[in-house]
Amino acid sequence: MILVTGAAGFIGSNIVSALNKKGLHKIIICDWLDHISKNNNINKLSYEKLITPESILEYLNKRNDIDLVIHMGANSSTTETNFRLIYDINTRFTKNLWKWCTKNNVRFIYASSAATYGDGSRGFDDSDDKTYQPLNIYGLSKYLFDRYAINQAKKNIHPPQWVGLKFFNVYGPNEYHKGNMQSVVKHALDQYNKIGKVKLFKSYNNQFKDGQQSRDFIYINDCISLINWLIDNKKISGLFNCGTGIERTFEDLVKAMFTAINISPKIEYIEMPENIKNQYQYYTKAKMSKIKDKGYKIKALTLEEGVYDYVTNYLLSKDKYK
Repeated sequence: MILVTGAAGFIGSNIVSALNKKGLHKIIICDWLDHISKNNNINKLSYEKLITPESILEYLNKRNDIDLVIHMGANSSTTETNFRLIYDINTRFTKNLWKWCTKNNVRFIYASSAATYGDGSRGFDDSDDKTYQPLNIYGLSKYLFDRYAINQAKKNIHPPQWVGLKFFNVYGPNEYHKGNMQSVVKHALDQYNKIGKVKLFKSYNNQFKDGQQSRDFIYINDCISLINWLIDNKKISGLFNCGTGIERTFEDLVKAMFTAINISPKIEYIEMPENIKNQYQYYTKAKMSKIKDKGYKIKALTLEEGVYDYVTNYLLSKDKYK
């Protein structure tokens, strides 16, 4: 039996869909269905039971057949200012799941984030001994748990397999409930359909021209490939980046979207809101050598390939869901 938290969310629902495709249906999903799109995210999925996060520990304590917990549930708002709220959901709750998995000898895969790396001045290295300064409390909440996991592992107090995945900029189907946290691909297409052009933030860093701010954009299918590989390779544990290892600009991304709809690019650069200027990442690029050294060899799609698949097979389709 597999438990997936955040199962009605973006990455979580894609994980359950992938498990179903592998013939796995003994799945417990955990989430709040607080948005119509989250209901739509699970409509096609096969699972045994839906539980809510507040009941998860009580539920787990009544079960003795859970083999794997995949913990994708989180408050992922990078602009949230209530640290206690973020800490309780992203750090304390994850610690409780870690402790339960350790006690009950259950494998544990959880979502960390590239937001733990801060402005990138210290690099994007997923080595255990590296320290970073996140730019927002979301990144801090993830970073605090990463450090907890590493310290517990050093003490040999850990689940039989434990994996933390530092997701970089993920885009793809089933992200529609995320509002302003949806990917730039989705926002760009929506903007073009509404006003006939795409707006991108100007740069306030002399090292980057407008539109040249860059990210390690990764298609959801490539994230799922890595997660599937980790599920199949039970002896692999640790904290790993989940990216492509290639940085691409926001201008590249938007141009890829326009190519997918066969329209010449129409881009306007606008002022960045004051509340995010001081916590804005101008550059991210995952260092992928650690997971590759463990034997992971699957090559990620290019930005153009991923955006084309997302736009043509989902965003422009009557059925946008996995």
